Amino acid sequence: MFAPKSAMSTSAAPPSASTLAPRRPRGARIVGIVLAVLAGFAVLAFFVRARQRGPSPAASAAAAAAARVVSVTTVKVTREDVPVWLEGLGNVAAFLTVTVKPQVDGRLDKVLFKEGQSVKKGDVLAQIDPRPFAIQLESAQAALARDKANLKNAEVNVERYAALSRDNLIPQQQLTDQQATAAQLAAQVTGDRAQIDAARLNLDYARIASPIDGVTGVRLVDQGNVVHAADPSGLVVVTQLDPIAVFFTLPEDQLPAVRDAMGKDPLVVEARSRDGDKVLSLGKLSVIDNQINQATATVRLKAIFDNPDHRLWPNQFVKARLKLATRKNALVVPAAVVQHGPEGTFVYVIGADATAQVRPVKVLTIEGEFALIDSGVSEGETVVASGQAQLRPNAKVSAKPQGVEAGSAR
Repeated sequence: MFAPKSAMSTSAAPPSASTLAPRRPRGARIVGIVLAVLAGFAVLAFFVRARQRGPSPAASAAAAAAARVVSVTTVKVTREDVPVWLEGLGNVAAFLTVTVKPQVDGRLDKVLFKEGQSVKKGDVLAQIDPRPFAIQLESAQAALARDKANLKNAEVNVERYAALSRDNLIPQQQLTDQQATAAQLAAQVTGDRAQIDAARLNLDYARIASPIDGVTGVRLVDQGNVVHAADPSGLVVVTQLDPIAVFFTLPEDQLPAVRDAMGKDPLVVEARSRDGDKVLSLGKLSVIDNQINQATATVRLKAIFDNPDHRLWPNQFVKARLKLATRKNALVVPAAVVQHGPEGTFVYVIGADATAQVRPVKVLTIEGEFALIDSGVSEGETVVASGQAQLRPNAKVSAKPQGVEAGSAR
């Protein structure tokens, strides 16, 4: 009735996973392999086509820029003696300014000058009515003649009384009184001469003359007016324009250098137009002010200029340039050659292969349109003067020499 125990154990064992999984058909595996091969061919074809089309537009533009030849102008680095200038704003002042005033009271009879006229010292500018002063002179001369006659008579009496006194014919007191009278008359004669001198001086003052060489300004009083010595305005202002002065200021930090240079040689000063383009005159530094302006931290200087053609005029604003020294045998390039970058100043140097090389330089100073180089380039090297905006390191260039030579810095 019952099966054997061993047979029941065998039939109860569970089937394995390999026995339960279905077997993959062989055709499916072949299809997968074919698809993988086709994908590989597609990727390969994409890279082949990309290679045939060439580089990207950005890469093409960069390559074209590197290959393009840039037109530039160039100059040679030279060695020159370069003047060092200090610049300051200045104003022109008359060397002498005189307000011509009457020194006596009277009616202004004549005005003998024209406004803006050049006059010499002693030229008569105006005439005050001289008659009152002529009368004073005549009165003083008459008083002198009277007192001289009285003095002569008193002196004769003194001699006569002296002889009588020696013979004891008159009292000594009478002689003494006569001597005192003669002395009083002598003093009156001296006073009369002083009155004559005063009258002559007033008569001379009635002729108003220019006290200096200069140029007259606007007439302040018209002919016919009564003028007084106490009048505050005067008749006219006369200014001396040749020579003429220029006052200008410099920063106080430059004072030691100016004082040292002034102690060696006279310092040249240029007076230029306000825009600095035109030289108006050349002069010499005359005075350094005796104090520094604390509000502006500047020091005031005065220069004297010959001004025969009157190119400088009082109260005119000018740009003053003080020649401090001359740097001997300095390396010079136009200031436009020097470029500024993140790492400092540099220049483009043209190599033998017509390429622009970046060269760092150290600049001593900029003097006007020219730069003085301390290091970085050598005399005779060719540097780019214009066209740097289109340059890149190692760019090919078509170089054309600039018309202005660096040596014109002098």
